[in-house]
Amino acid sequence: MMTQMENYILPILLILCLEGCRCLRLTEVRVAPHTVRGHSSTLECEFDLQGETLYSVKWYKDGNEFYRYVPRDTPPAQVFPLPGVHVNVIESNDTQVNLEKLSLASSGRYRCEVSAEAPSFQTVSDHGDMITVALPDEGPRISGGRPRYQVGETVKLNCTSGRSKPAAQLMWFINGEQANTTYLRGPRTSYSGREGLETTTLGLEFRVEARHFKRGDMKLKCLATIATVYWNSNEESVEGDRPQRPPVLEVKETYQDKSRADRVQAATTASAGSGENRTDHINYSWNLLVIFCLALDMIISRQSSNPLLPSPVYVR
Repeated sequence: MMTQMENYILPILLILCLEGCRCLRLTEVRVAPHTVRGHSSTLECEFDLQGETLYSVKWYKDGNEFYRYVPRDTPPAQVFPLPGVHVNVIESNDTQVNLEKLSLASSGRYRCEVSAEAPSFQTVSDHGDMITVALPDEGPRISGGRPRYQVGETVKLNCTSGRSKPAAQLMWFINGEQANTTYLRGPRTSYSGREGLETTTLGLEFRVEARHFKRGDMKLKCLATIATVYWNSNEESVEGDRPQRPPVLEVKETYQDKSRADRVQAATTASAGSGENRTDHINYSWNLLVIFCLALDMIISRQSSNPLLPSPVYVR
């Protein structure tokens, strides 16, 4: 009976003792999952001493120590050389380590280890993984396209990313919607250079349907991404061949609206023309009268000079 009671009492006493003791606690280790080559990054290690005295904070990369902080030492910070790890001591202390001039060799697992002073010598640790990215020098390139397509024709395109590490992830979009996976060909990855930079190619192949055209156009976009540190896209717009329509003969009547001034000027011109016609008629009649008188005078003169001619008879 006593043994059974001890089995219940001992765990309870142990729990009470643990709640009453002072324990070093590591609250959070923050390591950026993705960083960019040539940039800097800060590793953070937050802890709660809970009454203990800090002995040291140590940082490891892939199991190799590169930074140590001991408050009682002078200076308290010490750096150990490691490929791909460049510590900015001025910006580093017991809770953070600043890494600068990041390179591809900076990728790895970073672990923070915190230790308390005697007599407990408690030690706690946690880690985070970091990948340093070599960004592409250029955006994705689209090749193999044509400016026009007809319904029933086949589209065959390739999208190729710039050289990077790790390789960029490629996605195709048709009119803003992600392309059906059955349209995709690949991806294929190739390596180049001493650093092994990677290039990705993803193909797009499908038969054109009327639904692929929006207001006569079809937009094809390729998006390249690397985690949360890089995204870039390239887009091409192609047209659908439209059926030729026969020309339509259109007749338009043209109306000329003359102003009042134009109408007055026309009337004046017509009136002036009519007056000129009357003047010409009078002149013509006058000329005929003069000619008749001259002719009559000549006849009388001849009659007077030649007595043989019969005298003119004047009728009263």
